[in-house]
Amino acid sequence: MKKKKAKLRGLALLSGGLDSILAVKILQEQGIEVTGLSFTSYFFDSELAQKAAQILKIELKVVDFSEEHLKIVKNPAYGHGKAINPCIDCHLLMIKQAGEIMKKEKFDFIATGEVLGERPMSQNRKSLDLIEEKSGVKGYLLRPLSAKLLSPTILEEKGLIKRDLLLDIQGRRREKQMTLAKKYGIKDYPTPAGGCLLTEVQFGERFKDMINQWTEAKGNDMQLLRLGRHFWEKDNLILVGRNKEENDKIKELTQKGDLLIEPKEFPGPSILVRSKDMISKESLIRVKELMIKYSSKLKKK
Repeated sequence: MKKKKAKLRGLALLSGGLDSILAVKILQEQGIEVTGLSFTSYFFDSELAQKAAQILKIELKVVDFSEEHLKIVKNPAYGHGKAINPCIDCHLLMIKQAGEIMKKEKFDFIATGEVLGERPMSQNRKSLDLIEEKSGVKGYLLRPLSAKLLSPTILEEKGLIKRDLLLDIQGRRREKQMTLAKKYGIKDYPTPAGGCLLTEVQFGERFKDMINQWTEAKGNDMQLLRLGRHFWEKDNLILVGRNKEENDKIKELTQKGDLLIEPKEFPGPSILVRSKDMISKESLIRVKELMIKYSSKLKKK
């Protein structure tokens, strides 16, 4: 009896966006067993990836690389995008960690949904080549949507992956992806870059303000960036909740040395004051002003 040929096993970075979903679909059409890989950090989660994995009926590995990711956001080797997004460094970190998993768990290759020329900073040819070269997985990194425009992987050269069934998509227009989505019956998918706070200009400004004040800002500090209204009194951050959900979250994130003010006899915001040195008198005066400003019943009195 002939031995049944073992299926190729691919580890696909899955953001939950249309490109990454299509990359998996293209591999599945070749009979390749695909496992999804999603990363979480202080700036994005795996919610979309989990939904996509269910649609694709594949296993999903979720890796929290918050601390490593924060380091590169603060000081990226290849710079930031229009906001505070270090896309090249971020993709490189993901591919490096995917490579470690590939070797440890004996996957045959790594796949991504990257499209040549779709993003000017991180998906031009120079950036794609750089990421492959620096990641330590050269020859085993496949971009199914643009593979025909890029150098063949080792598995393509060996005929284990059929290059003629891969695609040649490039540029920012998404007509081909949307046509493929119809073919596969994919209806609901997020916009490109959806879900990453680092691509949002307003969030980027908050991040810069915090890092300028506190160069050693840590994870708990980063989580405050998602919440409320932010005010600075020198190096004192004053955070004002906008609704009950934010008030509750602010209370959860309060740590030793913080000052948390919660209204008891009237409806209003929770206000957190955090300093890397000492909470100032000026901050306390500002807190009183902000409590009055954002408490509607107090303003009427």
